Amino acid sequence: MPNTKRAGLERYRDLFLWMLIPMAVMQIGIFPDYWGDLTDNAWAVHVHYWTATFWYIFLIAQPYFAVQGQFERHRTYGMIGFFLAGGVAFTALGALHRDIVNAEQSARMPEQFGAFEPWFFYGIAVVELVMMTAFIVAIIRAIRHRRSVEDHAWWLISTVFIIMMPSLGRGAGVLWVAVTGPNDPAAATYPIYASTLAIIALLYWAAHRYGRFHHPATWLALGVNLFNLLFEPLGRSHAVQDALRMLIKG
Repeated sequence: MPNTKRAGLERYRDLFLWMLIPMAVMQIGIFPDYWGDLTDNAWAVHVHYWTATFWYIFLIAQPYFAVQGQFERHRTYGMIGFFLAGGVAFTALGALHRDIVNAEQSARMPEQFGAFEPWFFYGIAVVELVMMTAFIVAIIRAIRHRRSVEDHAWWLISTVFIIMMPSLGRGAGVLWVAVTGPNDPAAATYPIYASTLAIIALLYWAAHRYGRFHHPATWLALGVNLFNLLFEPLGRSHAVQDALRMLIKG
């Protein structure tokens, strides 16, 4: 094995253990929102939840196979994993119409949505559109850099921080509403801000641990999360709302 490849594997020797943390964060965050009304969820929600869950499992299994020297298995599951990544991206993009429907329903029936006004759903739709675009970019870069262990691995790891916000944000939102009530105006913003800052902190920790501060994947993940903080002004923009209604149709 070339020395550079061996050094790269050594750097990520315990990665599969640390990847259990974002997996747990994702599952805890989405648990009340997904499992709380399991039978009422649309088919697209189930498909997206399970493809995303298996993607996180994939990011735990792949570094384990690599450091154990099971390269044939790593390559085989890698091909399956990239098919799975497409499922994560396109089921998420396909579900964006639900945000538009929620925006329209909240305008017609505001008493049922409490603090969650139409702008909230438009804002979530636009940041999720950017988020999934960045996810696809990271996957393509991981494929292109598959012969470089360190680059390939870090592009894949970055996807965790790129797509974590929806699950963590929903969980934080459910908790906030349970404590303060559905009509608290802060319920529409503070959970998203808190979740995003927590993800940035996790990204900082991971980049520090693996020496990836200046890697473009780190900057992509950071940029996506900083963009997420703009969801309120974006959601309130009539130009953005019009563009989303024109682009995303059921």
